[in-house]
Amino acid sequence: MSTRTGGRQSMSELKLRRLIEHNQRLREDLARPRVRVSEASASLIRYCKTTKDHLVPSVWGPVGRADDPYGQQATGKCCSIQ
Repeated sequence: MSTRTGGRQSMSELKLRRLIEHNQRLREDLARPRVRVSEASASLIRYCKTTKDHLVPSVWGPVGRADDPYGQQATGKCCSIQ
């Protein structure tokens, strides 16, 4: 019979440990700094309006070859033979 009560005690200790760990994670989540949705969306809109994206020419207009980081760079050579 002592093994049964010992097993119950270890199970209850395991449950208590899990609850304490879960409680600690919840406290960490609660302490995390929060940003209101309106502030986050305003910040995202401001970033999108001020950061030029070469992959969206409909918004920013055509990109010159010298300014396009995704286009082919002119090296003066058309091919190389190795």
